[in-house]
Amino acid sequence: MLNSIIRQGFILLAKVLSGASVRYIDCTPDTCQRVYFANHTSHLDALVIWASLPGFVRDTTRMVAARDYWEAGLVRRYISQHLFNALLIDREQVNIHNTPVNVMLDGMGDKYSLIIFPEGGRSSNEAGEVGQFKSGLYHLVKKRPDLELIPVCLNNMNRILPRGRTIPVPMLSRVTFGPPIWLEKGENRDAFLTRAREAVVRLAGKQDELY
Repeated sequence: MLNSIIRQGFILLAKVLSGASVRYIDCTPDTCQRVYFANHTSHLDALVIWASLPGFVRDTTRMVAARDYWEAGLVRRYISQHLFNALLIDREQVNIHNTPVNVMLDGMGDKYSLIIFPEGGRSSNEAGEVGQFKSGLYHLVKKRPDLELIPVCLNNMNRILPRGRTIPVPMLSRVTFGPPIWLEKGENRDAFLTRAREAVVRLAGKQDELY
């Protein structure tokens, strides 16, 4: 009960700090298994996407995050494990049996959706351009081609909590969910990653039309 109250407090705080307006373009909230993949500029990104989802979708959606960051201290560990049910990825102890892709597949099972950031880390460019996608998303859907992939574009999050800052500044932002894509039959890694990245970039162009 207490965890639920604290969780709702974090959700409300994320919405207040981000001032996020939420848009769905050719996409509706659904509990089917999905991978929400987004551009990444702030430590708040995953929380804001998660908080933007309706409660019935949020309950079966897990944020993918770095274990070394979220297990650094009792507070972060409590937040990630007991409030967000985050799926933590070990970026240091990686081997053939403990790859990030295998951890994600095990963590989602046949129930959960995931929130991931294919750039691998936060984009450092001031223009907010989407960086090149790493291969993890491709290898994930290669093993689970049934997954619905939802591009998500975050706007203005890098100004709310810039790199190197620990105290967020309340500001208006936007979260745009785009039309789903799937891995096409015979599509190679580079072609898929280019298409996935372009899906996010395309949403960035549409945000100005909708805001």
